[in-house]
Amino acid sequence: MKVWIDQDLCTGDGLCEEIAPDVFTLLDDGLAYVVEGDKVFAEAKGNPQGADGLAEFPDSQLDAVVESAEECPGECIYIEP
Repeated sequence: MKVWIDQDLCTGDGLCEEIAPDVFTLLDDGLAYVVEGDKVFAEAKGNPQGADGLAEFPDSQLDAVVESAEECPGECIYIEP
């Protein structure tokens, strides 16, 4: 599975990072980003940047990623197969 964040909608509350810290991080700009290992993924203008905007996450994190998307006040987390 893959996930991306629309930074235009991100409110920077950090709930995603609290729920799934291995998948999400907040950076100095106050916005949430997805991470895959040491790499931080960004997106632009509401559309994922193809493979560059999507981060893969392990199946073991699926419940936490889904919970993050459901709890996100900005409704900006998108999960794709």
